[in-house]
Amino acid sequence: MTTVPDTPQESFRLSMLIYDTRYRSMTIQIIALIGFLLLVGWLINNTLYNLATLGKPIDFGFLSDPAGYDINQRLIEYNSQSSHWRAAVVGLLNTLLVAVLGCVTATVVGVVVGVLRLSPNWLVARIMAIYVEMFRNVPVLLWIVFTMAILIETLPAPSAFRGDDATSTMKLFDSVAFTNRGFYIPEPLFSRGLGDISIGGAFEISLDLIAILVVLFISIIAARRVSRRADAVQEKTGVRPRTWPQRLAIFVVPMVVLLVVLGFYLGMPELKGFNFGGGIHLRNSLIALWLALSLYTAAFIAEIVRAGILAISKGQTEAAAALGIKPRRIMSLVILPQALRVIIPPLISQYLNLTKNSSLAIAVGYMDLTGTLMGITLNQTGRELETVLMGMLVYLTISLVISVVMNWYNESVKLKER
Repeated sequence: MTTVPDTPQESFRLSMLIYDTRYRSMTIQIIALIGFLLLVGWLINNTLYNLATLGKPIDFGFLSDPAGYDINQRLIEYNSQSSHWRAAVVGLLNTLLVAVLGCVTATVVGVVVGVLRLSPNWLVARIMAIYVEMFRNVPVLLWIVFTMAILIETLPAPSAFRGDDATSTMKLFDSVAFTNRGFYIPEPLFSRGLGDISIGGAFEISLDLIAILVVLFISIIAARRVSRRADAVQEKTGVRPRTWPQRLAIFVVPMVVLLVVLGFYLGMPELKGFNFGGGIHLRNSLIALWLALSLYTAAFIAEIVRAGILAISKGQTEAAAALGIKPRRIMSLVILPQALRVIIPPLISQYLNLTKNSSLAIAVGYMDLTGTLMGITLNQTGRELETVLMGMLVYLTISLVISVVMNWYNESVKLKER
C-alpha cells in the first residue's frame, strides 16, 4: 500500500499580497482605504489650520447667543431674544412639518392619480396624464413661487370681511377664513388641560398632546389585534368577519372620552381690527410650499404607482373577478397589495426628494432650517462651516430615518411564502 505524501504548504511572502489572487483584492481595498483616510485627514487638518489663521477656529458657542430676529411661523414659543439654538430648532420643526404634510398629501394624490391614469375612461386618463406631465416637467421652484403668487393675488384681504357690506365671508360655519395673508382655522384648546412638561428647561411639551398620542397608540395596537383575530377566523372558516365597527369604536370611543375629560373646545378665528385674531394662522408661505411640493412630488409618485400596477399580471385581475370580487375591491384587495413591493423602493426616493426640496422654502419666506440656521444665523455669526455642517447632519439624519422606516415597512408588506 502506497501513500501520497502531503503537498508542502507554501510559506507566506510579501509578494503574495500583489501576485496571489487570494490576497490581491484585500490588499487593494486596504490601500484604497488608507489613501482615502489620509486624504480626509489632510482636508480636515488643512481646514482647521486655515480657520485658525483667519482667527475663526471651530466653535459652537454662538448657539447660546441671542438670535435677534423673528420667525413668523413657529410651533414652539420663540422671540427675538431666544438663542440661535432655539431658532434652529424652530426651523427644524418647520422643516419636519412641511415634510410630513407633503409626504402624506403627495402619497394620497399620487396613488389616486396613478390609478386614474389607468382608467378605461379616456377623458379621465388624459386629464391625469396632462397633470403628471405638466408638474414633473416644470422645476419645483417655479411651482412654489407660482403657487405663492396665486394665493396673494386671488384671495381677499382681511378688510374684505369687515362691515355689513363685506365682499367676503368665512367658510364652514364661520370657522375658516381664506385671506391673502394666510388661512385662519380653529385652534384645539382644553379647558381642563394637563399643562406642559419642561425638557431641560429649554422646551416644553404639552401633556395633553402626550395623552392623545398614548391613547391613539393603544387604539392602534387594539385594532391590530382585532384584525389578527379576524385573519385567524378567515383561515379556519374561509369567511372573514366584519371588523370595521369594532375598529372604529376602538379609535373613536377612547378618544372622545379623553377629549371630554380634558374639556376640549375650538378657539375660533375672529376679525379684530385690520386682521384676524385667535385660531391657528397658516401663512401663505407654508400653504404655497406645502401645495407645490405635494403636487410636484405626487406627479412622480403617480408614475411609480402606475408602473407598480402594470407590473402585476392581468391574470390576477381575472382570477379575482372569477371569484366574484367587485371591480372596485379588486384594486384595493388584490392589485395594490401586490404592487407595493414594486412601489415602495422608488417611493422612498420621492420622500427623500420632497424633504430635501423643502430647503427651497426661503424663496417664499418660510423659515425652515435652511432659512434659520443656514440663513440668518449664518449671516449674523459668520460661522459658515459650523452652520452648514449642522444643517447637513440634520438633513442626513432625517433622510436616514425616512429610509429606515420605509425599508421596515417594505419588509413588513413583502410577500411571504406559506
